[in-house]
Amino acid sequence: MSGLFDRFGFGRREVALRPARAADAEAMARLHAASFRLGWDSAEFERLLANRLARAWVATRGPSGAVLGFILLSGVSPEIEILSIAVAPSARGHGVGRRLVEAAFGALAAEGFTAVFLEVEEGNRAALSLYARSGFREIGRREGYYRTGTGQPAAALTMRRDIA
Repeated sequence: MSGLFDRFGFGRREVALRPARAADAEAMARLHAASFRLGWDSAEFERLLANRLARAWVATRGPSGAVLGFILLSGVSPEIEILSIAVAPSARGHGVGRRLVEAAFGALAAEGFTAVFLEVEEGNRAALSLYARSGFREIGRREGYYRTGTGQPAAALTMRRDIA
């Protein structure tokens, strides 16, 4: 019965979005490690969040709950690049990534950014689905840029989306 309640949102606090802050670095590192073969540590997230060129948002369970996902970008107007997006395994498939992308793009457009770029491993189906639904299009390819978990080479797809 709880699955039915969860499916319709009963008993579940709403996901909230807010700008990331230095105190989120540890949670962001945990999510990154759970999402990628080579995770970044909390010191790397602290460094990135302190960079004046970086922009980041987190999704939390309720306004003051645990971090469920994040988007981290860096760039100089009018262009910015997504460095990473990660969503907790338990929150995947519920639109958290899409909400992070939409919130970030709204804020970035208000700042004068007009184009967003990213690179993604061609085998990352979940990310490719999110990016396609978010309006990205492939503009390039780098053969053998990544290594899969088995050590096999994988291409990086370069993608772009205009936001203004």
